[in-house]
Amino acid sequence: MKKAKDLNELIDLVHEAVYEVDELRACLEHDDEEASIYTPFMDDLDKMLRALHESMASGQYDGVGKGEDLDFMPLFKKHERSIPFRELLRTINATHREGYEA
Repeated sequence: MKKAKDLNELIDLVHEAVYEVDELRACLEHDDEEASIYTPFMDDLDKMLRALHESMASGQYDGVGKGEDLDFMPLFKKHERSIPFRELLRTINATHREGYEA
C-alpha cells in the first residue's frame, strides 16, 4: 500500500482504520473464543486511532516526515500478527514517519 499523498488522504486512511476496528469489534460480539485474540489490544488501539483522527481533523496534528513512529506502534509491533488490517496501520505510520508519497 502506498503512502498517503496529502493530509486529506492520510485522514481518510486513519478514518478507515477506525472503521476497521469497529468492524472487527462487531464481528467478535458473538464469538468469545475469537475475541480473546483481539482483546489485549483492541480498546487501546481504538482510543489511539480515534485520538489521531481527531487531532488531524481539528488541525492539531503535528505533521508528517519527522522520523518518529505514531503512538500506536509499540502496541502494533506487539500484536502485529493478530491485526487483520496491519498493512493499513503500516501505511499510516510510514506516511507519518517519512512524509507524503511524492
